[in-house]
Amino acid sequence: MIKVKVRLRPVVSKINLPTVLRSTILPSDSIEKLFIATQVGEIFYIDNGVIRTFLDIRPRIIKLGGSGGGYDERGLLGLAFHPQFYNNRLFYLHYSVAGTQGPGALSEHFSPDPCDPKTLNQKWINRETQYDHIDTVEEWILQSNGQPQKRRTLLNLRRPFMNHNGVNSLNFSPETGKLVLTTGDGGSGYDPFNVSQDNLEIAGKIIEIDVVKNTFIENPPVVTRFNELPVPIQETLTVIAKGVRNITGISFQRFYYQYIKNVGNVGQDLVESIFSFVHYKPIPVTQLVQASLRNTESDQEGFINFGWRGWEGAFPTSIIRGCSANPALDEKTIAYFDEAVNTSARRLPPLTNYYHKDQRPDKFGGTSLTGVQTYMGNGIPTLTGSVVFTDLARHDESRPPVRGVLAYTRVRTDGKLNDFSVIETDYNFGPQSAYYVSLGTNLDQTRLYLGVYGSMKVTDFNQGTVFEIVQ
Repeated sequence: MIKVKVRLRPVVSKINLPTVLRSTILPSDSIEKLFIATQVGEIFYIDNGVIRTFLDIRPRIIKLGGSGGGYDERGLLGLAFHPQFYNNRLFYLHYSVAGTQGPGALSEHFSPDPCDPKTLNQKWINRETQYDHIDTVEEWILQSNGQPQKRRTLLNLRRPFMNHNGVNSLNFSPETGKLVLTTGDGGSGYDPFNVSQDNLEIAGKIIEIDVVKNTFIENPPVVTRFNELPVPIQETLTVIAKGVRNITGISFQRFYYQYIKNVGNVGQDLVESIFSFVHYKPIPVTQLVQASLRNTESDQEGFINFGWRGWEGAFPTSIIRGCSANPALDEKTIAYFDEAVNTSARRLPPLTNYYHKDQRPDKFGGTSLTGVQTYMGNGIPTLTGSVVFTDLARHDESRPPVRGVLAYTRVRTDGKLNDFSVIETDYNFGPQSAYYVSLGTNLDQTRLYLGVYGSMKVTDFNQGTVFEIVQ
């Protein structure tokens, strides 16, 4: 693939962790503005080079950084403006709710062990008490006085662990006009409860929410499964895909009279994966629930399955352990989940994979996929029509300062696995670490924005910078 070099032009600096980058036009305005949502609960926008506060919900956000040395995957995770925001002033938030901290779903760290089969079939029991936190999806309105106000709650989701809650998790589909929610598998590692393949589990799915329908339910119950939802809420939901580990949003790429959907699925131990699809057949949640009650399989033709936990990108998920009772024997057991077989024919192959360890001179070892966006502009001609993605930090850098990675790929017309290429950048971060934490674009996808953080501790404030990626 063609080598691409870009510059990073600073837009704003000294902000907290920039989780979501969005653009919209404010009512009574005519110029598109860049909005920046931070993990701790602030939403800013840039107005003629000046950073202004749009909304501050920090008191609503769960206390972050309490464990794991300050690293956290909760907080303000999603922001989406309604396609008719200029007229109806509606926008949507996804965040982890203050005061909902629980003990977690498991009392000890989970690691699947083929030498101990019971670890491969864990169950999430006592869900009402054994959970980590609660996430909420809300509809807000920008009032005529310029002050945002919450209108209603769409979903309340109980999450088993701190991680894999999704990020950049709310987007509107230009095809259906519905709000798209991308949920992770709930966390830990290896999806211990196999929720991503369970049709009734909300976790591990891509979900469409019809926000036009009013359920007249002011405070939805806190749930983990679709069948726990009241029927009026079920009727607003359809499921696009399952088999999700953790998704960094969804990007829609206009291609003649249809849209290519590009999503990134964060990997476990081996690879990070980007998937691409055009046609899909969403399944109404009411249909999934009815099929479960009848103990039958719902029609899944055209339903997208990314394959997790059976597959990590293009590879069956493998678990390697030494099981021999004789320590003198250098003997290893390689095991695979049943889902590797069950989903092998149904799963969607990835558009591209990149490895956590890769010694090839023109590649890189990645850590975690943090953003996927389509670029349709002409300012960087070699990237026009490409799928651009970011990785948190190079895996092969053994000492600080850490550096994130920009790269790109293209959708193949034959739908097969494609290569990718690193995008070289000229910015000198000096001795400061630079974790690439988010990727955003403007409304017509002609500009790209990169969120960078100097530390992955949410308690290290004012180390965030947002750049525009330019030629």
